[in-house]
Amino acid sequence: MRRRGISRISVAAALAAVLTLLACSPSAGDGPGASGTPSASPTGPCPGHPTPACTGVPPGTRLRTLPLTEKGVYRVTTPGAVLDRVHIAGDLLITAKDVKISNSQIDGSVLDSYAGKTYSFTITDSTVGTTGKCETLPGVGDTDYTAVRVHIRGHGDGFRDSGDNIVIRDSYVHLCSNPGDHSDGIQTYVAGKGLLFHHNTVDQRDAKDITAPIFITDPHTSDVTVTDNLIMGGTYSIQVRNVRGRAVVRDNKLVDKSWVYGPVDSDCDAIEWSGNTLVTIDGDYRITSTVGPLDCAG
Repeated sequence: MRRRGISRISVAAALAAVLTLLACSPSAGDGPGASGTPSASPTGPCPGHPTPACTGVPPGTRLRTLPLTEKGVYRVTTPGAVLDRVHIAGDLLITAKDVKISNSQIDGSVLDSYAGKTYSFTITDSTVGTTGKCETLPGVGDTDYTAVRVHIRGHGDGFRDSGDNIVIRDSYVHLCSNPGDHSDGIQTYVAGKGLLFHHNTVDQRDAKDITAPIFITDPHTSDVTVTDNLIMGGTYSIQVRNVRGRAVVRDNKLVDKSWVYGPVDSDCDAIEWSGNTLVTIDGDYRITSTVGPLDCAG
């Protein structure tokens, strides 16, 4: 950038461009506003809904392999630990608060509950799972975590909610299943308060032993927001039941006729349901047409 001889007009134009870029740039800390409702506009580097091309480890990232601390597991025990640009050839077990994972490949699961205790973490721009096998365990869980631009593959369950304060956004999940599984994209299991599931893609079409891309039915769950997701597959694709407090299901896109039994099985009287639609997509998850509105049923 030139430091001398710049006109006031060019300075003003440059400042305007920088402000525009800052306004559009995603942040790993992005979350809902004070009202608990996320922005309606897509976030992250994807031009539309998340795909494998714009989630997970960024292309060209050089990874450093960490030796496992115990059989099949790398355990983090230091509060505030940072794992950046690492490869873990097993599960990542978090037994410390405020752990940060970024730009990394974890071949197994990322979990933060152990021996009756729970912890906390954030994970961004990372890939969880491999293409060589299907793990029944969820890719990412269990409580007090934020996941942004995460690519989950090779897992029967994508994300698990078993506690409070969970934010999942701008992520892509491609599900598989093993015989006897009950595959889900997001599942609540002895859940808690505060789940935001915003602007994600969940593809369950290749899994055979399935429940739903969105399976939020645990009676302990309270205050749930499910917005602007692209989903496909499942027995009934959207299952939201038994939520205490506020339940919002809005502006989601469901691929038409991708389900087994029906598109929705939810507590319609207890949900703020609006703007959900049936769509068709191409092989790159781009929406090619809107079939019509998606009504709540249950």
